[in-house]
Amino acid sequence: MRWVALCVLAWLPGCVSAPPRALETEDYGFEGESRFVWVRGPWEAIRPSTNVDEVIDQLCPAVMALPRATLRDYGQEYCGLIYSLGDGEYFASKPSPLSDIRLVGPARSKSCYSPSSVRDARGRASPLADYHGHPWAPSALSDRDRRANTQLWSIRIQFDSKCTLQKLIPYVHEDRPGEVYERRGKTWKLVGIIKPEDKASGLVTSVEGGE
Repeated sequence: MRWVALCVLAWLPGCVSAPPRALETEDYGFEGESRFVWVRGPWEAIRPSTNVDEVIDQLCPAVMALPRATLRDYGQEYCGLIYSLGDGEYFASKPSPLSDIRLVGPARSKSCYSPSSVRDARGRASPLADYHGHPWAPSALSDRDRRANTQLWSIRIQFDSKCTLQKLIPYVHEDRPGEVYERRGKTWKLVGIIKPEDKASGLVTSVEGGE
């Protein structure tokens, strides 16, 4: 009941009334007693494809149609995974809103836990990328989004409420810069790099012609 104690001690009437596990559904939840989140796949709203970009291009409109996904300071962030079953076709998982306990009310800081696994009854899922949406625009990858210690997968996809898409290839365990791209039509434009010495902080260095 630590969450209750925090609310009482702080005298904050806006505290949420239940711990995050109360938000679990048949489509997403926590792994045991951990903070690791699983999500179910596939998401019927996203058409699978052998071209992962075709899957990525469908994500933002589908996510932004979810409850509170565009409500800015009152909004909700959703996280999911892009994965395959080993046959060359890519799928998107259903999105999860699970996150830290937060006060009810406006806030410029939103988050959701990047999922650690996908449950797909058809076979063993191999995640390639995580995705999440910000309920504002314009809104690029945040400092936290870019930091090395938040990266679970090879690619991170982020989009804002106006469906501007960014892609981070962090190369966390490689001695090479991370790369930040922006979707321009049907291509990805390199707009910045994260130098090896900056991966811990997520600091982005703009590239010439990237903006």
